[in-house]
Amino acid sequence: MSERVVAVVQARMGSTRLPGKVMLPLAGEHVLTHDVRRLRAAEAVDEVVVATSTAGRDDIVARYAERAGAAVHRGPEDDVLGRMHAAARDADADVVVRATGDDPLVAPAVVNACAEAVRAGADYAGNTIDRTFPQGLVVEAMSMASFDRVEAASDEPHQREHVTQYYLEHPDAFEREPVRWDDVYDWPLPCDRRDVRLALDEPDDYELLSAVYGGVEPDDRGILPVRDAITYALAEGLTEWNRHVGQTKVQGDE
Repeated sequence: MSERVVAVVQARMGSTRLPGKVMLPLAGEHVLTHDVRRLRAAEAVDEVVVATSTAGRDDIVARYAERAGAAVHRGPEDDVLGRMHAAARDADADVVVRATGDDPLVAPAVVNACAEAVRAGADYAGNTIDRTFPQGLVVEAMSMASFDRVEAASDEPHQREHVTQYYLEHPDAFEREPVRWDDVYDWPLPCDRRDVRLALDEPDDYELLSAVYGGVEPDDRGILPVRDAITYALAEGLTEWNRHVGQTKVQGDE
């Protein structure tokens, strides 16, 4: 029987730099709705779960996650690793795909590549090992067995906050598989522009993403193609809008 792949999205309203960002509108729908739709479009994914907190302000996240077709798990606001691990366990995951609520251009093709690398035997696979992707397209996948080990061994505050830091800090303890741009796409990243920011951390990021979602047509699944998004952003000079924004998060925020 094929291993069950569960995509778990960490999302909450309490972001410090742009509070409530997962509920901001893009092309008439919430950021969170785009996240869930794009993950559900990945052929390798059997279920999408939004892992949010038990805080009252995250009731709206739970409500709209369900409307978008995701299951919901609620857990501690501060222990993100514990919340994500419990969500994956409750969903009976064999392979866990980790995504964040502030990446509304997460690519189904990258999700498939990471999940298949774990199905093929890797403990951890992601485009975070050898960074060749624009910021905002982070995807990581891990076997549930290795994720159990990581949850049990992670006792530092930054490890509980950033979920997958233990994999990155202990490379010899796991079978890790990097997923690079040309492993997924047969077209070159325009001008090798790895400095392009497609993440959602600050208001200027939101202005860029709003312009992209307003200027690029989605496909027949309602998915805005990553290639078209990058090409449009470069052609229209939108990447200058958020070039100054720093990447303070380690491996994704909520």
